[in-house]
Amino acid sequence: MASSPSPPLTNQDRIEVFRLATRGLVHWYGDQFESGMSDTELKAALEQALGIFGGSGGPDCLSVCHKAAGLCIWGDWQVVNHVEEKPLFSGAATIAMAREVYGIPDPQSDQLSLL
Repeated sequence: MASSPSPPLTNQDRIEVFRLATRGLVHWYGDQFESGMSDTELKAALEQALGIFGGSGGPDCLSVCHKAAGLCIWGDWQVVNHVEEKPLFSGAATIAMAREVYGIPDPQSDQLSLL
């Protein structure tokens, strides 16, 4: 018996997938968010938080899969097939999402904050 297709992820779902995959980032590096992190520092912190390979899931909750290599994060309402599915976030997009979700400025950027 085939399972029914999962509903498409909303923007809130995508943010929640990101938060679930990067919760270690807040624990280990949260005190550095306000003063900012360079792209190199943030990449290293994300690699630490994502780990070699991990994930989470269960009934009626998002399925999340993540790995440090490539800064890849997958998510869906059904079990994620990380081999065949394209990640929701990877590489520079993962760094950009961390800056957006956690409000991490880049101290090396000349761009003024719009907040």
